[in-house]
Amino acid sequence: MKKVLLTAMIAASLTATAQNLQRGSYGYLYCHMSDRGQWTAYAISRDGYNYEDVMGGNPIMAPKEHARIEGGQRDAYICRAADGRGYLMVTTDMNNAMTKTLGKQNDWDNYGIDLLRSDDLLHWTSVSFDYRRGTGIFCDPEAESVYKDWSTINRVWAPQIFWDPAYVWPDGQRGGYMIYYSMWNRAEEQYDRMYYSYADRSFTRLTQPRLLFDWGYATIDADINLLSDGLYHMLIKKEGGKPGIYTATSKHLTSGWGEPVEDDYVSFEGKKKCEGSSAFQLIGDKTWRVAYIQYSDRPKHYRICEADEHLRGFKNPVDIKGVNGPQHGSFMRLTKKEYKRLKKLVNNQ
Repeated sequence: MKKVLLTAMIAASLTATAQNLQRGSYGYLYCHMSDRGQWTAYAISRDGYNYEDVMGGNPIMAPKEHARIEGGQRDAYICRAADGRGYLMVTTDMNNAMTKTLGKQNDWDNYGIDLLRSDDLLHWTSVSFDYRRGTGIFCDPEAESVYKDWSTINRVWAPQIFWDPAYVWPDGQRGGYMIYYSMWNRAEEQYDRMYYSYADRSFTRLTQPRLLFDWGYATIDADINLLSDGLYHMLIKKEGGKPGIYTATSKHLTSGWGEPVEDDYVSFEGKKKCEGSSAFQLIGDKTWRVAYIQYSDRPKHYRICEADEHLRGFKNPVDIKGVNGPQHGSFMRLTKKEYKRLKKLVNNQ
């Protein structure tokens, strides 16, 4: 009994510390899908609001080399590896400008995601997961599947990463990267729902998806952070119900996600449509900044608003400055060495 209790206490303690590694006090990297094309771009900043494009906002890697399904990278999410050695990225493998060429039913259909790893932020290795191929692409093909027929899947959208040191692999190895994203299989479900898989430390193996939650309507673009209150806070776009960017909380990463808070959300944009939220903290500040794309505008506006230390009380939205074609992406703090390395490429086209 004592051994069981000790094991449970250790697991609970590890789960409580589940968080992506935060490092750097010199500047910020905005890693994003370019609104000028189907590629991943960088911009750097010292203050979190005013940015400079790296390589003119052009691709920081060859999309066709790493997005092996459709040749397009969207919704880039970047973070540090849990051991502090290197960087990880996930992207939606999708090219909505190639619908006819690729034989897709819909411009917004896609079939998989890409997992990438780098030692220097500039040179990347990757693996692509085409979910149409079924359970054989996962490292646990014998596990119970969420779908009967994977060949009819039509969306695998906006993956993100969250390091979970409490995850235990079948061989006893502890620690995994929770990859969470939305999926839709038109033949078997009515709308986009949030799912999650686990990637191993090599960032090349992925478990079968599991349902994260289902609120009875479409949800996409989740962004999870661990806050000072000990709860996991999720920003998410509700496409059903009353649309908008909302928040929800849970004591656990993979379960217990309650209904979103209905009276405190990104509401100041009126009827303008917003998505792709990404929360980050300014260096030395306990409050939060929430970035998102206001995509119904022409031209589109990529906005950054303020939130309190509990990811509530959204206010004071402003446009991001200095970025050519900002779109759905993520933010990572940089060390001085990292910033200077990317700064050398600011004027490279």
